[in-house]
Amino acid sequence: MPDITINGADGAFSGYLAAPAGGSGGGILVIQEIFGVNKDMRDHCDHLAAQGYFALCPDIFWRQEPGIQLTDQSEEEWARAFELYQGFDVPKGVEDLKASLAHLRGVDGCSGKAGTVGFCLGGLLVYLMAAESDAECNVSYYGVGIDEQLDKASAITTPTILHIAEEDGFVSKEAQAKINDGLKGHAHVAVHNYPGVDHAFARNNGVNYDAAAATLADERTLACFKENLS
Repeated sequence: MPDITINGADGAFSGYLAAPAGGSGGGILVIQEIFGVNKDMRDHCDHLAAQGYFALCPDIFWRQEPGIQLTDQSEEEWARAFELYQGFDVPKGVEDLKASLAHLRGVDGCSGKAGTVGFCLGGLLVYLMAAESDAECNVSYYGVGIDEQLDKASAITTPTILHIAEEDGFVSKEAQAKINDGLKGHAHVAVHNYPGVDHAFARNNGVNYDAAAATLADERTLACFKENLS
């Protein structure tokens, strides 16, 4: 499906929408890494659509440069990705994601139930959406910076999963411990730790891809969506 246009509070931006073959189902907002709405994000959307969901990945870097599609395969792309990451306005990004969630719910055929899933930067934004939006459920993959946002945990009232890579080069062992300890016993948050894998273990064709961890995380993710979006 071609990219669609989403109208946000500060302007219009694009998003990739994958639709289920049956034409109806729940919605999942897919939140990008620092590489933009690239092939990996589109593949994740297509995978979710194959499971019966409408999957929408909005371009949250549109304020800096619309249409970014980078990979993790070159130093130049990494450098540009970090520039975009450092220039990203998190509160504005959350506003865009809320607008995207509303758009997704209004897509013809969508049941109106919608969750979120995000990776890296998107993993942090999923956590913030869990605290600040009305998404039915949320799944975060190796979110960076969640340890600095634990004061928001009390606002999370819907099922939320955090997938943590124990050898994450961007989330220190100390930060991981803070997350695990800070969310221990939370009625709505489940934290899953994956030993021996690095950041982005579920990035399709990425340098740190780990099939076993990615498969296990995907099974847990899909179970969450099935339970809460059906």
